Amino acid sequence: MANLIVLTVTGFTFLAVIYVYLTRQRYSTIDAFLTARGTMGTWLSTATVFASIMGAWILFTPAEAGTWGGITAITGYAVAQAVAIMIYAKLGPRMRRIAPHGSTLVEFVYYRFGRPMYAITLVVGIFYMAVFLCAELTGIALAIKTVVGFPLWVTALLVGSGTLIYTAYGGIRGSIFTDAVQAIIIIPALLLVFTVAVLTSGGLGTLFSSLREIDPSLLSMGHRGGWNFALTLLIAIVSANLFHQGFWSRVYACKDVSVVRKSFLYAGVVIVPVVFLAGTFGLMAVSRDLLDTPSAALFEVVLSVTPLWVLLVLLVLALALVMSSTDTLINAIAAVFTVDIARFFPAVSTHLLRTWSRILTAILCVAVIGAASQGYSVLYLFLLADLVCAAAVFPTFYGLYSPRLTGQSAALAVLSGIAAGALIFPDPAFTRGDLLSSFLAALLVPVILSLILAQFSRSTVDLGSLAEKAYDIKM
Repeated sequence: MANLIVLTVTGFTFLAVIYVYLTRQRYSTIDAFLTARGTMGTWLSTATVFASIMGAWILFTPAEAGTWGGITAITGYAVAQAVAIMIYAKLGPRMRRIAPHGSTLVEFVYYRFGRPMYAITLVVGIFYMAVFLCAELTGIALAIKTVVGFPLWVTALLVGSGTLIYTAYGGIRGSIFTDAVQAIIIIPALLLVFTVAVLTSGGLGTLFSSLREIDPSLLSMGHRGGWNFALTLLIAIVSANLFHQGFWSRVYACKDVSVVRKSFLYAGVVIVPVVFLAGTFGLMAVSRDLLDTPSAALFEVVLSVTPLWVLLVLLVLALALVMSSTDTLINAIAAVFTVDIARFFPAVSTHLLRTWSRILTAILCVAVIGAASQGYSVLYLFLLADLVCAAAVFPTFYGLYSPRLTGQSAALAVLSGIAAGALIFPDPAFTRGDLLSSFLAALLVPVILSLILAQFSRSTVDLGSLAEKAYDIKM
């Protein structure tokens, strides 16, 4: 098993490096390094968007949600993830029209709203992506330690270094290439693991019968806790993913706005059954009384009821999932750093710009690998990042449509939303506060304030002028 893990990571890294080397003449500019602008058709774009959103989390959280929230929680999780991607089919084309030469979300915010909102968006985006990256590496490290016995730092270093190598070398095109390969692996592998697990557990009939005896509410769409969880996830996941630079890079990588619409919609549709299938392992764990660690329900089911070769397939699937999301995150963080350096130091050469981008990204990755090797829970940090994203989401994207919302008004709305949500946000031990109420407050307060402040604003922003302003990276 140890050899399989090393070979899988090495194989993905080697393939990506070879691809980047063979295509180096076609992608020689810094813009191509960051966005691969206008190069992806519908199929490739769908594959890379799907693979980028599919991380190691799919092997843990949907199944855990299924163990206590049943079908309702699993469905809510699947729909929330799908909506988080499909909303780009609406906002992506609008961003390309307003800022056709742009590269990052924070670049648009800088020119649309000014420095205060830029600072908020920059901190929110980097914090969210860094926590996401840490969560992915922590999750895979813990999973492989459980199955194989690898120390946490070995897995974190292996996966983190592998993805950093080809992403720092080739930029987004290395990430897109491996995403396409991994997308081909992910769905068949998950289907295979699911089918064998169901058959070796006695079939779907046995599963449903056991659940009806143990806890019939798990099979009901009227599960109140599941609905609360689903609504919280919808707000949190949609808000947070809109600040994920990896998807904005892919918006610009599409050949045209038609490809943007189709690929993000298609990826969203595919996400629903994939997340749902992963979540059903939680129901299998309940039916077979395998709940020692609810977050590892999928692995416990596979270890308990399937042949050894299924576990090998699961390990390859887990590595494909984690590398498909981490390379996107690494490239996304590099894009934010690079565009900001280019804006504030316009005299920097392309070569030096690319070098500094790689250095800063490597430093961040070293810190993330170090944190992941400790096995810390990042759930609370994730929720905090999601809360801030929920407060920032409406003012930020309302600015794509309303010329009357000023930067000061947007920043005030965001800070008010953060304050409102923080007042009722749970403490780290979850002994007080209410998660759903805090997210609703963080989302709705900025909506109300933004609409009121925009209505009474005496100044307007020329949205048409952003086309030439948001142009920090020359093609």
